[in-house]
Amino acid sequence: MSSKLDLSSFPNIYVLQAHVDASDPVSSTHPTLEPESPELPPVKRRKLQDTGKELTTDEPTASEHEDSSTIGSENEAEVEVEAEPLSQMSISQASTSETVDSSPPPELPPKSYNQIDFANRVKVVNLQWLKDSVHLGTPQDIQRYVVYEAELLSSQPGPQSPKPPSAGPVQVEARPQTDRKIAPRSSSPKEILDRAKAEAESKSKPRTYFSRASKRDRISDAAKSDFSNRSFTSTTSQGSWPQRTRLLHQTTSEHDEGVSGNLPPMPEWVLQNKVYSCERATPLNSPNDAFIAQLKEVRTARLLTNDEIGVRAYSTSIASLAAYPYEIQSTSEILALPGCDQKIAHLFHEWQTSPDHCIQAAKDIADDPVLKVLRLFYEIWGVGATTAREFYYEKKWRDLDDIVEFGWNSLNRVQQIGVKYYDEFLLKLPRAEVEAIADIVKQHAQKVVDERIQCVIVGGYRRGKAESGDVDLILSHPEQSATAGLVDEVVRSLEQEGWITHTLTLNLTNTKRGQETLPYITNTKGAGFDTLDKALVVWQGQSYPNKGGRDAQGKEMKNPNPHRRVDIIISPWRTVGCAVAGWTSGTTFQRDLRRYAKKIKGWKFDSSGVRERGSGKWIDLEGWANPRTRCRDPIEAEKRVFEGMGLQYREPWDRCTG
Repeated sequence: MSSKLDLSSFPNIYVLQAHVDASDPVSSTHPTLEPESPELPPVKRRKLQDTGKELTTDEPTASEHEDSSTIGSENEAEVEVEAEPLSQMSISQASTSETVDSSPPPELPPKSYNQIDFANRVKVVNLQWLKDSVHLGTPQDIQRYVVYEAELLSSQPGPQSPKPPSAGPVQVEARPQTDRKIAPRSSSPKEILDRAKAEAESKSKPRTYFSRASKRDRISDAAKSDFSNRSFTSTTSQGSWPQRTRLLHQTTSEHDEGVSGNLPPMPEWVLQNKVYSCERATPLNSPNDAFIAQLKEVRTARLLTNDEIGVRAYSTSIASLAAYPYEIQSTSEILALPGCDQKIAHLFHEWQTSPDHCIQAAKDIADDPVLKVLRLFYEIWGVGATTAREFYYEKKWRDLDDIVEFGWNSLNRVQQIGVKYYDEFLLKLPRAEVEAIADIVKQHAQKVVDERIQCVIVGGYRRGKAESGDVDLILSHPEQSATAGLVDEVVRSLEQEGWITHTLTLNLTNTKRGQETLPYITNTKGAGFDTLDKALVVWQGQSYPNKGGRDAQGKEMKNPNPHRRVDIIISPWRTVGCAVAGWTSGTTFQRDLRRYAKKIKGWKFDSSGVRERGSGKWIDLEGWANPRTRCRDPIEAEKRVFEGMGLQYREPWDRCTG
């Protein structure tokens, strides 16, 4: 008997390959069948128009790769099927997986089908129809095998169709037609089996998801498209050929002035070409602050547009300009400074000659709509530049309301708190409030340990800033055992009195490491510069008028004090000088401390201590090994760190590298 069937007249038939509800009349006539091919990909479940029912189609969408939730129906028993168009299946694949009953069923007269019968309809039939048709050598009447039937709607936009009666066919939206052409297949049994085997192997392969690297590349490409050829971006970072270096315009008088030596006397660090900012003093206020402020705007734009090289280059130039003790008068001075090149000289010349003392790049940054949104996201606590770009390009969010409405549950807890208190966290803290918070934390630390607890306020406060964005505190104790797990006890004590409203992160990294200096080679990913025990908390002052009173409606008065960000860091006494030096200094100063230790001394500098590269031996810069020579306080320990590294000690207000 022939095993070939002419299936050209059945373009929209699907063969049922899963369990059918027992209440269905067809499934009661034909026995329930197990799936023929468990490797088939999951089917798409589409919500039916105006009926609350479901239909299965054979092409899963991208969203269903992440969520394959099922919508139930109250009026019709739910049928979970895995369907594949019969016209795209090989007969051998469907028939060889299960033995066909040798007893022939009663022959039915063949019925002729019109192609028009299936033009706008989809029929799902029991697998028994295929077996009977193969066994008898001719297509059987499908009506007695139909378990599901649907009518395709037109894809043209228009008003929704009325709800069909429950006894009639279900109307669904038609899938868009594809341009893919199906190549003719050979009828050779061997080729059919080979093709079926190849298809089964391809379907058994795991799904391919976008990796983090490919996601990052997509976002980076989108950013490059938005910011290509802008005045504040680098031409080389956009994947294009670098522009030719422009010649610096210089008048004869300027040239003569440079030759005649009318420039101010250059500082020693300029004459000696000291490239590390930790080798020179950088005061809080510079005579060139106006020009530096515009360079900082360009640096921020480079950060938001994923130009890490540009960020480092601008940071180096800004630190050098901030350390220069004179008001710059000419581009010759710029070119003499370590870390400043023709690019910075051109920008200074543009700034100096413009009527409003504003470079074009800074104007473009202020007017760029994409950068405005990226900066908005970047200022959320817990959101960095990479996450800000993901919000904009991947999530398609454009403001804080979009984050709350469409992505609240996708945020981590730190980011949720950052959005909730966005406006409050942007408020600066005066020095008096920073000192008050530090006193309270120190009191609670002394309560849980003893009076020998030392507290140092670091960050911008110690560098002399009038206002701070947050509060950074370092706690230490002469006995090393006293600092193990101390941060947990201090936070608990502060929480009990209501000072801490949210504890976002509490890390005991150093305690778990035995309070030893970070190993030179570690398997810990993302260790970063700081690996000490610390807590990231939200703080709210407890003193305010009418505390405990009631308002006009009889409700308890709310605390009007703004929420503040506080970092509580714990350092063992043996390396407290490294912790204070690292957390006090400006960002570029910290970076150059690590670079100097690596290039000049062959060491690895970390806030938990210093190790020798190669051997990994801990370098005791603070005299901990001899109890008689141990430091009396963290400030003395910090000075010993500078001395041990061969650097002149710089006061905190001389480390303002910007």
